[in-house]
Amino acid sequence: SQTTTNFSLDHSMSTRVASHAGSWYSDDRETLGGQLAAWLSAVDVKHAPARAIIAPHAGYSYCGKTGAFAYKQIDPETTKRIFILGPSHHVYLAGCALTAHKSYATPLGPLAIDTETVSELQRTGRFEVMSEDTDENEHSIEMQLSYVRQVMGARPCGLVPILVGALTNDREREYGELLAPYLKDPASVFIISSDFCHWGKRFQYTHVDPGPGTIGDSIERLDRQGMALIEARDAAGFAAYLRACKNTICGRHPIAVLLHALHAAGIAGALRFLDYSQSSRCTRPADSSVSYAAAAFVPGS
Repeated sequence: SQTTTNFSLDHSMSTRVASHAGSWYSDDRETLGGQLAAWLSAVDVKHAPARAIIAPHAGYSYCGKTGAFAYKQIDPETTKRIFILGPSHHVYLAGCALTAHKSYATPLGPLAIDTETVSELQRTGRFEVMSEDTDENEHSIEMQLSYVRQVMGARPCGLVPILVGALTNDREREYGELLAPYLKDPASVFIISSDFCHWGKRFQYTHVDPGPGTIGDSIERLDRQGMALIEARDAAGFAAYLRACKNTICGRHPIAVLLHALHAAGIAGALRFLDYSQSSRCTRPADSSVSYAAAAFVPGS
C-alpha cells in the first residue's frame, strides 16, 4: 500500500491499533499502568509546567525510566491539546504527514485525535496523510501514547500526531514557523520523540573521540554537546554539530522543528535536560548502545 497519500482528510479510519503493545511494552493494562506510575512517582516535578518535552521512544524496559523525567513536568490540569512530533523510521518523507484516524488505542484506554487541528494543518497544503500501514508501523509516536494517557488520566485532551520526514534545514524552519502559533497556546503541549546516539557497527556509527574513559564516556560527551546546543535553542549550531559529527540522533528533525518554533514564537523560557541514560555502556568496539534523554521547556522570564 502507499506510504502516504495526498488525498484530502476525511478521518474515515476509526482507531489506530496499539501495534507495538505486547512486544515493545506490556499490553496488560494493570501491568503497564503500574510500571508507568512507578517510574513517574520516582521522579520530582523540577521544571514545570512544560510547554514542550523531549522524550525517548525505545521499548519501555530500556527508556521508560528516563521518559518519566519529561512526562512528570506536564501539568494535566492545564493541558487540552498535545502535539506529538515523531521521526519517520520506515518510509521516506521530504515533509511531514498527519493521521487519518479519529483515535489512537493504548492498553490504558484510547486517545482522541483533535481532528479540527489536524484538518487545519492539512489545509495549509504542507502536509501529506499517513497510510494506515505507515501509521501503524511507526513506533516513534506510539511509544509516547501510553505515557500521555497515564499522565492525563481520565481528562480529555486532543492529540495531534505529526510524522516528521528527512527535512532540510529550510524545511525544519518552515514547519517550526507554521507550528509556532500552536506552541504559543498555554493549553497545548508539544512532545518531541527522539532517542540520542545509536552507536555500534549495527548502526554504522562507531565515532570515538580522543578523550578519556570508555567508549560509553565518549558517546555521552558527544550527546551532551548536542544537548547543550538544544538547551541554548541554537538551531543553526545544532545543524552544524550534526553535519560535523553525524551523531545518529533519530529525532534530530523534530528537535530542530521545535527549536525553530520556539524562535518564531518568541517565547522566553528555559529548555533543560533532566535525565540521560544509555541502553548499555559500551567498552569494546563490538558493543552497541542507544542513548536516551529527557528534557522540558518551561515558558517564563
